[in-house]
Amino acid sequence: MTDVRVTYDKTVNAAYVYLTDPQARVTSARMYPCDPVDVDGMINLDFDEQGRLIGIEVLAASSILPEYLLQSAERLDTEGA
Repeated sequence: MTDVRVTYDKTVNAAYVYLTDPQARVTSARMYPCDPVDVDGMINLDFDEQGRLIGIEVLAASSILPEYLLQSAERLDTEGA
């Protein structure tokens, strides 16, 4: 299984799951917001220009993602630095 890069900022309770090669400089061409009622939070899917899913932004991450994933994520806030 391939490692996936995950970042987490506890101050805003947001995480991002990168689905691209960490060395690649891929930019989002289109964002699709998932219905917050259906997923009990806010999740945004980012796609590149070829329509490939490149990342997932998760807001209210601590209530949606497993704790072990947030604990192992690269921290973007000062508390985890």
